[in-house]
Amino acid sequence: MGFCQAWKILLISLLSYCIIQSYYCNASDAILQSQKLLVGDTLTSASQVFELGFFSPANSSKRYLGIWFKNIPPRKVVWVANRESPLNVSDSAASLSISKNGNLVILDGVQNVIWSSNVYVPTNNTVEVVLLDSGNLVLKDNISGQCFFESFDYPCDTFLPGMKIGFNRITGERWLLSSWQKESDPSPGNFSIGISDQLPSQFFIWNKSTPYYRTGEWNGLKFIGLPYIDSAAYIVQFVFQQDFQQGTAYFTFLPNTSFLTFVELQSTGFVQVVQWTDGAPAWEVYAKMVHPPCDIYNTCGPSAICSKNKYPTCSCLRGFVPRSSDEWSRGNWTGGCVRQTKLLCQRKGNGTSPGVGQQDGFLKFSGLKLPDLAAIFRLDSASECERLCLNNCSCTAYAYVAGIRCMVWSGDLLDMQDYSYSGEDLFLRLAYSELGKRKLKRALFICAAVLSSLFLGIALYCLLKNKIYQTGQKGKGTISFRIGDSCNISKEYALESFWVGNLKKEDPIELPLIEFELIAAATNNFKVDNKLGEGGFGPVFKGKLKGGQEIAVKRLSNRTGQGIEEFKNEIVLISKLQHRNLVRLLGCCIEGEELLIIYEYMPNRSLDKFLFDTSQKELLDWPKRFNIIQGVARGLLYLHRDSCLNIIHRDLKVSNILLDEEMNPKISDFGLARTFQKQQQLVHTHRVAGTYGYMSPEYALRGVFSEKSDVFSFGVLLLEIISGKKNSSFHYVEENLNLLNYAWKLWSEESGLDFMDGTLINSFSPEEITRCLHVGLLCVQECPRDRPTMAAIILMLNSEMKCSTPKQPTFKFETYLDLACSAKDNDKCSVNEFSASLSQGR
Repeated sequence: MGFCQAWKILLISLLSYCIIQSYYCNASDAILQSQKLLVGDTLTSASQVFELGFFSPANSSKRYLGIWFKNIPPRKVVWVANRESPLNVSDSAASLSISKNGNLVILDGVQNVIWSSNVYVPTNNTVEVVLLDSGNLVLKDNISGQCFFESFDYPCDTFLPGMKIGFNRITGERWLLSSWQKESDPSPGNFSIGISDQLPSQFFIWNKSTPYYRTGEWNGLKFIGLPYIDSAAYIVQFVFQQDFQQGTAYFTFLPNTSFLTFVELQSTGFVQVVQWTDGAPAWEVYAKMVHPPCDIYNTCGPSAICSKNKYPTCSCLRGFVPRSSDEWSRGNWTGGCVRQTKLLCQRKGNGTSPGVGQQDGFLKFSGLKLPDLAAIFRLDSASECERLCLNNCSCTAYAYVAGIRCMVWSGDLLDMQDYSYSGEDLFLRLAYSELGKRKLKRALFICAAVLSSLFLGIALYCLLKNKIYQTGQKGKGTISFRIGDSCNISKEYALESFWVGNLKKEDPIELPLIEFELIAAATNNFKVDNKLGEGGFGPVFKGKLKGGQEIAVKRLSNRTGQGIEEFKNEIVLISKLQHRNLVRLLGCCIEGEELLIIYEYMPNRSLDKFLFDTSQKELLDWPKRFNIIQGVARGLLYLHRDSCLNIIHRDLKVSNILLDEEMNPKISDFGLARTFQKQQQLVHTHRVAGTYGYMSPEYALRGVFSEKSDVFSFGVLLLEIISGKKNSSFHYVEENLNLLNYAWKLWSEESGLDFMDGTLINSFSPEEITRCLHVGLLCVQECPRDRPTMAAIILMLNSEMKCSTPKQPTFKFETYLDLACSAKDNDKCSVNEFSASLSQGR
């Protein structure tokens, strides 16, 4: 009996050991205190994106611990732990483990500590090290989750989404990228990337301690020294974060679910943006930065401009001459240029009197990379900035830039570059005599131009008069009126049209005109069977053009000013927008009283057809819903910050989110959208229009809207996607709560997963559901300033950053609807979802 019991104990022990080992093997993204990572072993992040292990660079006799992208050739190492203390490649007994004091350590074959995380860990904490899907290696308490060390705080040559580059003014800590010495040696090289101490910040590359390259200041949307950043904004979306209490200021950039992206500082000092899309054979270089000679810091010296496409490359500013003509002629421009004629204020003390009425002035240079070392003043206009500079004798130039305002320079003007496109305007201070020469040449040029224009105008008038007469004869009294060479409008409609009368010359339309007969044939004369739905201003029909292309046609009502205004909004605004998460406009048609807009056809129609249909919602598993949430967020960020117009949608809702064949979201219906200036915070309207259940309190009650109005609507949309319930019709009877308050109740009780749609039970991620619920509640806070921006929302959705605590929603649409109905003496109002327009915001 004793022998049998012994065998039972042995078998139970072996079984337990196997189960434990199996558990640890499955948990391949973490190391516990009792475990080691040996040479040849690897950790892999949960989604198989990153891998950690020991490696040796090509042609190297050293071994390092690093993190790299998994299964993407060629191997890209993004972080190295022991880059300054390598192991010998022959040391195959090296290991990574957690020491007795809780630190992460690399041990060589004889158990010497080669590298340590070197942080304080309380003795009573049980810690683990985990490789996250972001590529961040964290040492944390496996109970409380408190983080003691993360590799993102010690970047190497690679900038990943969620990393930060910046500094802490209080502790003196700086987060910098540093290049490898060479491809076979990851030890720190000569080049590093960081940000400037003064605000607004800009990225600098330093060669040791000498400035090598700079991006220009950040204006809240882009770096003003990178005129091509708009085209790359959807690849690398930078976000600047500043915390005055903690003393931190840093840049990070947002992840993109469509592809993997990183920014790399090469050993040569050059920078490249690299991406990989699913299914691609290898990494693709999306953009390169730092192009000699003009991108190299101050190539041409003070008061000179570098031009890539001109010869010679360097030229002095007007009113300046080379400091050394001999050096300049030999192509040595580092000495720069000096002023040819002293300024008036500089001559007052030396016995030279200026002429009557003479004073210094400013000459405008367009399309420049502005000089370094500007002083910033928060003035409200360019004229105030000019006066400030003119009243200070040390001021040599000024600029007024959106998002930064008044920039003023004193002394030498360093590191300027001439761009063939984009760039900023610089106003250079010059002596009166220099301006006088310029004015004479300009006057002669203007006289010649006026005379030429006069003769040309007379000739064109004669030709046009003859053309109108001929057209009138052929068209029996109608004239073709062409806007932007795109949309034709008949005379009897166009001349009386509210829309045409309000279309401004600065509203260019870049849409092809599609003939009415083609659209009528494509929709089978707008047959009811082809009707996709009914919007606030008219029905939408499915059609198929002769070539087989499927289209969606919105047939707008022109009988009301609102329908005409929506038509104007759609064709003027959407025609200028290009983003993967915005519906694409294909053309327009104006024929008599018909106003038609043609869009790309979305085979899966709108999100509400799936989300609120019990027979369809199971097709929307959690990965699809999370992808929709992120796509809508990226589309809104583009509208608010990255597009050329800066647009507030004002009617974001589930039915305005269309889905393509792969269930990717596209924001549609811009009939109520409004543009705003980048520096504008709030806009007022006398006509409140939108959809009950999605309108923000300040907009519904006071007619005030801003970016934060769209953020509120996005929060409602987010909560509806999580729960699968309509905000406008949901009612929690037990406590008289609407959807927003019910969500807050469950979140505050730490029962957020109970808010989830039951059909997600087999596909949901608890962390993502909880994070999305938290973000949604932050978005629907009553006070606009409490709501995050879309840039911050995308960062929160895709990282593990700590979010603030949301305040309880207090605004109820049902109460507002009662007020609105009373104001209109209408006893037939309901709380069901509908678009509404009130003549005055309450």
